[in-house]
Amino acid sequence: PEMLRITLAVAGFTRDQLDVTVEDSQLLIRGRQDEDKSRTYLHRGIAARQFQRTFVLADGIEIRNASLDNGLLSIDLTRPEPERLVRRIAIEEGG
Repeated sequence: PEMLRITLAVAGFTRDQLDVTVEDSQLLIRGRQDEDKSRTYLHRGIAARQFQRTFVLADGIEIRNASLDNGLLSIDLTRPEPERLVRRIAIEEGG
């Protein structure tokens, strides 16, 4: 089968703050962080924002697994080879 991978940089998010789901033919990746009211920030980068990414999956694509390593979320996809279908067609006599 053909292997594909989607990788997103999600530095600052933990596994519990990420959600990966498949709805119909769409892969949805969401990240949510709870605000820490006890801290005052001069600047909050992308790591502190909520996000959602959507990918439309082609027919036959299957999700194998998702992993989080050093701030990178990797989602492995496969496209299994279609089964070869052989059908014999009968030949008729005459017109």
